[in-house]
Amino acid sequence: MVSSSGSPRVDAESDFLKARRRQVLSALAARLRNDSDDVVQSMSFDEVVEALGRRGEHYVGTKVIPLDSIVGSVDKARDFDRRFRPTSGRSRERWERLARASRTGEVIPPIDVYRIGDFHFVRDGHHRVSVARSLGIDLIEARVTAIDTLLTPVGIEARSDLELKFWRRLMLERVPFEGEARAAVAVDTPALYGEIAETVEAWAARRMHAEGAYMDKPTMARRWFAEEFQPVVAMIDDAGVRGEKERPAEAYLRVACERYRLIREHEWNADVLDQVRRAGRRRR
Repeated sequence: MVSSSGSPRVDAESDFLKARRRQVLSALAARLRNDSDDVVQSMSFDEVVEALGRRGEHYVGTKVIPLDSIVGSVDKARDFDRRFRPTSGRSRERWERLARASRTGEVIPPIDVYRIGDFHFVRDGHHRVSVARSLGIDLIEARVTAIDTLLTPVGIEARSDLELKFWRRLMLERVPFEGEARAAVAVDTPALYGEIAETVEAWAARRMHAEGAYMDKPTMARRWFAEEFQPVVAMIDDAGVRGEKERPAEAYLRVACERYRLIREHEWNADVLDQVRRAGRRRR
């Protein structure tokens, strides 16, 4: 229930001060928790698109969307926090004017947003979103343009998550995995995606040299997964040398690196896995 003094002007001024106070207290609490800025700041549309890779866009139409689905901005990421509370008093006059209009029942035009997956990013209407949140409104009318991306926009809670998406996108541009392979070749450390791409390309170069035939990128990705990755991961699991929380691709890279360090070969067999197992025991 939104409180009212009977004066829309006074109430709008109070609304803005409350929003600013909540933003300041939220930022202070984040610092005390040692949260990074990217956890509390509004997300940048450009950064998200760069990380996920843009394929195209299409206009969806005017829809009613949940305010909680709005997580970022096209060009005002630093003017509002993640909950769209104003981070300064620069736009106070405009904010209060919209708050008065909302309180007196004036028609507020739809905002404009980009949709990426289940998330929305504001193109126009930042202050309308901020005021609506301040007044406890759950839904807002928006003109929606959907963005199609190379990677699925899931698992993104903060800017730090974008680095992993960015490196995965680069890997998939070099090695276009599809289907089961695309899901299986996943890691939790961004730099490992670069190692995967280099590993696959080196494997393909050796195969092309041995076979005397060219291999395009889709064929390279498909054959490496079927002829190298899956059999080796099965051997690693059978030999019991995968860590409890280690992803298959992470185990593959670690064991492949250890194998080459020990024997300077690219072949796989039971003796190789046994050497890797013994080397691991010696280090412990």
